Amino acid sequence: MRWAAAIHLVRRSLCVTFAGALFTALAFGAQAPRKLPVRSIPHPAHPKLVVMIVVDQMRGDYVDKFRGQWTGGLKRLVEEGAWFREAAYPYAATETCVGHATISTGTFPAAHGMIANAWWDRDQQKMVTCTSDPNAKNVAYAGGSTKGGDSAVRMQLPSFAEELKFQTGGATRVVTFSLKASAAITLAGHKADAVTWLDTGTGAWVTSSAYGTMPFVEEFVKKHPLSEDFGKTWSLSLPESAYFYDEKATGAAPPGEWSLSFPHLLRGKEGSASADEVFVEQWTSSPFADTYLTRMVEAAIDSLGLGKAGGTDYLGVSYSTVDYVGHAYGPRSREIQDILVRLDKDLGELLAHLDQKVGRGNYIVALSADHGVVPVPEDMAKTGVDAGVLRVPDLQERMENALEPFNYTKPAIARMGEGNVYFSPGIYGRLKQDPAALRAVVDAALTQPGVAAVYRAEDLSGAGLSSSQIRTALTLNYFPGRSGDLFFVPKPYWLVGGSPAGKRGGSGTGHGTPYNYDQHVPLLLLGYGIQPGQYFAAVTPADIAPTFAALCGITLATRDGRILAEALHTRVSK
Repeated sequence: MRWAAAIHLVRRSLCVTFAGALFTALAFGAQAPRKLPVRSIPHPAHPKLVVMIVVDQMRGDYVDKFRGQWTGGLKRLVEEGAWFREAAYPYAATETCVGHATISTGTFPAAHGMIANAWWDRDQQKMVTCTSDPNAKNVAYAGGSTKGGDSAVRMQLPSFAEELKFQTGGATRVVTFSLKASAAITLAGHKADAVTWLDTGTGAWVTSSAYGTMPFVEEFVKKHPLSEDFGKTWSLSLPESAYFYDEKATGAAPPGEWSLSFPHLLRGKEGSASADEVFVEQWTSSPFADTYLTRMVEAAIDSLGLGKAGGTDYLGVSYSTVDYVGHAYGPRSREIQDILVRLDKDLGELLAHLDQKVGRGNYIVALSADHGVVPVPEDMAKTGVDAGVLRVPDLQERMENALEPFNYTKPAIARMGEGNVYFSPGIYGRLKQDPAALRAVVDAALTQPGVAAVYRAEDLSGAGLSSSQIRTALTLNYFPGRSGDLFFVPKPYWLVGGSPAGKRGGSGTGHGTPYNYDQHVPLLLLGYGIQPGQYFAAVTPADIAPTFAALCGITLATRDGRILAEALHTRVSK
C-alpha cells in the first residue's frame, strides 16, 4: 500500500532510537539503581460509542474561513479536539461514495473497489451505481414509496463498523443515517442494525432488505413527516454585514425554482399547496434537512440506548446538505456560509445530547468530509485564472472522429464519465495493437479545451508510486475491471460537465479531480483517548478507521491509513 514505505521508515527510526537508549542504559548501568514509583496500569478500556460524522463536500479551508462565526458543535470540535489541518485524499476520484468508503474501511479505492459514485459495468453494458444490488430490495418507512435495491455488495472490504461488531462477538450495534444511500451504506458496511437514507425522488425514508427495518425509525418518520417543513423559509441567520460574499453567487444554478438570493422559500412548485417533488429538492438543499437528520440521530441514541450496552456501539451520520448547496451556489456563497453556521448549531445539540446520554469522555467522535469542491468556473475566471467547463460530450465526439480514418465501428466509446473512458467491446484490445489509431485518439483528447492529460490503464495497473502526483492519484484510484480503458484529467479550475457546448448544465460547480481544492478536507477528533491540539502532519481520512480500531482494540483486515498516534494519550491510574 502507498503508506507502507513511510510506515517502515517510522518504525526503523523508532528501532534505532530504542537501540540507542538501550546502549546508554547499559553503559551507565554501574550506577546504583534508583527506586521508581510504581503505577498500576488498568486493563485498557474502550469507548462506549464511536461516532463518525461526515459533512459532504466540506472543504478543509472552510474551518479557517468560518470558524469565527461558529458557536456550537463545529466550534467545540475545533477548540476542544484534535484538528489535523493538512488532511487530504491522495487519490483522483474525490466523490461521495469513494470518500465514505475510504473513511469506513481505512483503505483507498484501489483496495476497497468503490472507484466512483457510478461506473460502466462491462458485462451488463450499462452504468451501475456504487451501491446498486440486484439481489436486494429497498423498503420505505411510514407507507412511503421507493424502488430498486441497494447494499454494500460492491465494496470489496469490510468496514471498521463490521470488524468492530464481528470481533466483539456481536455486542456492537451499527447504526447509520444520511440523505444519500451511497453515504449511509458505505459508512455501515455489508451488515448493520439500522441503515437509513432518503429516497430523494419520492421523499420517503428507506432502508434495504440487506439490513432490515427498525421500529424507532418507523415511529419517528410517522411522527415527523417532511411535509412539516413545507412553507418554511430559509433566511440569513447572521447580520448581512457578517457575510463574506456577494448577495448573488456568480455562476450559481439554484435548485428547485429558487432564486440567486435570500430568502429561499420551501413551497414546492409555484402555486403548490402541499409538498411535492420540487419541495423535496428544496428541502434537501436547506438547513431544515440537517436539523431533521440530527433529531433522527438523537432518536436512535435514545431508542437503542447507544453507548449503554456491553460492547462499543457505532453511529455514523453523513450530512449531505452542504454538498447540495455547494453544487448549486459554489464555495464562495452566502448559502455555504449560512448552512455551516446552522450545521454548527445542530452539531452542538448532538454533542450535548451525547454528553447527557452517553457521558462526556465515554465516546469518541471524528468529523471529516468525503471531498471538497472546485470554485464555480465563472467566478474563478474573474481573477484572470484559466478556468472553464470541460464538455464531456464534445470530448467524446472528438475522440470518435479521430478513429474514423482507421475504420473503427461507431460508437467506439461505450461510455465516458468520472474521468474514465470505456470503449465498446473489443475496441480497446484492437487499439492496443494499433499504435497509430491509439495515438490519434489520445491526441484528439488532448486538443479538447480543459484536458490536461490522458493516461492508459496500462500506465496505472500494477504501477508503483510515481513522481507525478496526478499519476499517483490515478493509480490509487485504479481497480481492474471497474476502471476505464483511458483516463482524462481536467486542467486545474476546469469543471467536468455533462452538457455540450452552448448549454449551461444543471449545477454551478462540482468535484472529482486530483487537485487540492477537491482533496483537502477537515479531520477533527474529540473525546475518548484524544489529545486536543492542532496537528500539521500530512494525513488522510483513511487514518480514521485505524485510529478507531486502535482505541477499540480490534484489527482491520488491511489498511492504507495509519493510527494517528500523535493525537492519542495513554490513560493510567494515579
